Amino acid sequence: MIEIAGINKTYETGSRALRDISIQIGDGEFVFIMGRSGSGKSTLLKLLLKEAEPTSGHIIVNDMNLQKMPRRYVPKYRRRLGVVFQDFRLLRDRSVFENVAFAQRVIGASSRTIRESVPEMLKLVGLSAKYKMLPHQLSGGEQQRVAIARALINRPEVLLADEPTGNLDHENAVEIMKLLEQINELGTTVVVVTHSQEIVDRMGKRVITLDRGRLISDEVRGGHKDED
Repeated sequence: MIEIAGINKTYETGSRALRDISIQIGDGEFVFIMGRSGSGKSTLLKLLLKEAEPTSGHIIVNDMNLQKMPRRYVPKYRRRLGVVFQDFRLLRDRSVFENVAFAQRVIGASSRTIRESVPEMLKLVGLSAKYKMLPHQLSGGEQQRVAIARALINRPEVLLADEPTGNLDHENAVEIMKLLEQINELGTTVVVVTHSQEIVDRMGKRVITLDRGRLISDEVRGGHKDED
């Protein structure tokens, strides 16, 4: 469960990024957060990642109150989230296998665990045959699949995706959204920040729309599944 209650965020410049935002996202939901540039969606994501602090209000993620969380606990909290970015953020000199394994090495997983779990995750994202390749040898869609595998390898309860299709063409964007939907169906809560109306319209999911820091709509939109 993600509970965002009465959140306001004003930057030191005086800019009000968020104005009295309250949202509840249940376990296992798939939710889009939409809005134009400057709507506040990136700020909201930073608050969820505890990269920024709200001016007022509180956020609870999986029963943890982020405002009361000791600073020393923040890295551990972030490791319990899966995060996917628009620019992939892969290790350029490491293979596909090592990019995914890296997230497990950070938490001290055993070599045996890594040997067993990384191939399983690469199979889920459809990259089993490319485990030896370097990121530059992959297409943009494949690189994003590696990033998703890395985000999921430690089995987070929540996956946050920041414009995950922003650098992809239509075909790859559709494939990545299908993969995120599949991951959601396996029980992971998925929150996708996007400005792509096309992606949102075809998915038929809950859509939270922000505009100039305010929540202006929260609705489930009817989707359509194309055949590609």
